[in-house]
Amino acid sequence: MRILVANVNTTASMTDSIAAQARSVAAPGTEIIGITPRFGAESCEGNFESYLAAVAVMDAIASYPEPFDAVIQAGYGEHGREGLQELLNVPVVDITEAAASTAMFLGYKYSVVTTLDRAVPLIEDRLKLAGLDARCASVRASGMAVLELEEDPERAVESIVRESELAVSQDRAEVIVLGCGGMAGLNDKVRERTGVPVVDGVAAAVTIAESLVRLGLSTSKVRTYAPPRPKKVTGWPITGGAA
Repeated sequence: MRILVANVNTTASMTDSIAAQARSVAAPGTEIIGITPRFGAESCEGNFESYLAAVAVMDAIASYPEPFDAVIQAGYGEHGREGLQELLNVPVVDITEAAASTAMFLGYKYSVVTTLDRAVPLIEDRLKLAGLDARCASVRASGMAVLELEEDPERAVESIVRESELAVSQDRAEVIVLGCGGMAGLNDKVRERTGVPVVDGVAAAVTIAESLVRLGLSTSKVRTYAPPRPKKVTGWPITGGAA
């Protein structure tokens, strides 16, 4: 089984970290391929960058030259999952939905701890769109920019832990969700400090994608995610075909 894990930004080192986290939970025989878009922002922290990333990820996935069995979009709260589902005939799993749905198996309410405050409305909207907001206790910002997660990991952990503790004590959350692909691998440290289950979206998405492939299931094509209608699209960057 081959799963493509698409970073939503162009920072290759972050792609490597995300792919490493994915490989750490993948089953034997699952090949994880990290994908970095060829254009876009170095980090995604707002609507403009998110919409740009949506196009960039579709370009990167549709241009991938080898067969693959599933795709993971590794951007928390980012746009584009629906477009990938139209383009592809394999399962598409977004880490936002994977993390939230997994958290609901572990406790009554979950909280998301993300990067900057400006990302909070985007995440709230994506959870609402996916129908996963009813059991979300809160979405909290750590105050750390995406790139700072790599530049100052000790400070990042402290900021994430602080907000996680407040989510548990003030918002009554029973599970913490790490709300950024760049936080991959921090779940153990946050769990040790908070005492509650901590869900990393990349890890959750890998196990869900593997399950869908093994069950022989993929996106329904009868209506919402039917393939795009054939038409002239001027200036579209994608040159490859869909899987």
